[in-house]
Amino acid sequence: MSSPLALRAKKLAGWGRYPVQTCHVYCPRSESEIIQLLQQDLPLIARGNGRAYGDSALNREATLQMSRFNRLLGFNPQTGQLIAEAGVLLAEILEIFVPRGWFPWITPGTKFVTVGGMIAADVHGKNHHKEGSFLNSVDWLDLLTTAGQVYRCSRSENRDLFYWTVGGMGLTGVILRAAFRLRPIETAWIRQTIHIAKNLDEALDLFEAFEAVTYSVAWIDCLAGGAQLGRSVVILGEHATREALPPKYRQQPLQIPQRRKFSIPLDFPNGALNAWTVRAFNQLYFLSQQRKAGQSFVDWDTFFYPLDSLLGWNRIYGRRGFVQFQCVLPLARAREGLAALLHCTSAAGAGSFLAVLKKLGHSQGYFSFPMAGYTLAMDFPMSRRTLQVLDQLEEITLQHGGRFYLAKDSHLSPLRLRQSDARVESFVQARQTHRWAVNFASEQSRRLNL
Repeated sequence: MSSPLALRAKKLAGWGRYPVQTCHVYCPRSESEIIQLLQQDLPLIARGNGRAYGDSALNREATLQMSRFNRLLGFNPQTGQLIAEAGVLLAEILEIFVPRGWFPWITPGTKFVTVGGMIAADVHGKNHHKEGSFLNSVDWLDLLTTAGQVYRCSRSENRDLFYWTVGGMGLTGVILRAAFRLRPIETAWIRQTIHIAKNLDEALDLFEAFEAVTYSVAWIDCLAGGAQLGRSVVILGEHATREALPPKYRQQPLQIPQRRKFSIPLDFPNGALNAWTVRAFNQLYFLSQQRKAGQSFVDWDTFFYPLDSLLGWNRIYGRRGFVQFQCVLPLARAREGLAALLHCTSAAGAGSFLAVLKKLGHSQGYFSFPMAGYTLAMDFPMSRRTLQVLDQLEEITLQHGGRFYLAKDSHLSPLRLRQSDARVESFVQARQTHRWAVNFASEQSRRLNL
């Protein structure tokens, strides 16, 4: 007998719109309704706002839409600890708490993600080299796992379950709620500094020279070749103090101008993003950033979430969607490996206009993505040629000791995942030992034999 919670089967995809899977979607209103599904021995996966790029939040048998778990449960202004249900959007937290002088310790590049999604992917931001991943701000979480049991997990209570869950891609259970810390801020502004790097070596030298800066990120022109291989715009940032702000912002330092939003109403034609159009975009963007080089003050929304002002930007890639490739290379092999990756994309003419480079530090999570090194993320319109390029990029990553970010993946094979990450078999063993594999699965976990 089908569950009364079941909605009609519907087609779902991640943010990349590839792959598309017909899923039975459930939208529970309570823990008891999730337990009801588990008692049917349906392997399920929790889904937040669908911002994982590939198939990690898809399950054809039971995809659990967590949008009704959307309450803020408590806040301690002495410690900055916020307690929120898993379906709360980061955008809602920012809207409420930035005007009150609080900001997340760790944030990814979009605010349209949920608390549960940030924990499951153990998201990182522009400050990972100094302050780590989202895990570092989480005090505890409540996890509903096998047999319908709810466990409070932290560094001191159910410790192993805590460290497998943060970064475990939803494959240990359903995150119900969590407590995590916000940082106090004096203003809603970022003191931003833009440096222009003529090539990859200059970009990496800038990262090393400004390692003490809290936030750092680079946009890379991955179609540039020769002496300009890896030419970049390196962007640094610090939370601005009230005293440092220009006088016009000091009266209301926690208020920012309303940011105008644009929407992509229709899918672009397939093929609209090609070597010619991406090259033209990259050239224009690089020139525009050259004019902005130096220091300025920008609001938090512009600095952290530049693409969020373009609603539905994934439609730019057309109906076939796109894939994102993101790897991290260890420090000792990063220069050589990044150069090889950029040579590959440049030679293939498959450059991304959203290529991002960041420096990462060490990670505490048992299965979290980051390690000390550099991470490169690139988007490619979906095509047969793109799949060939991904094969090449994955092989280059393996040759240089790197690993891959499952929150962005839609292409990896089980073999390449295991070649890249010695922790995989321990994760698989834990899933079998604790019977998580019986109750929790995604299309990604099936593809990768997790």
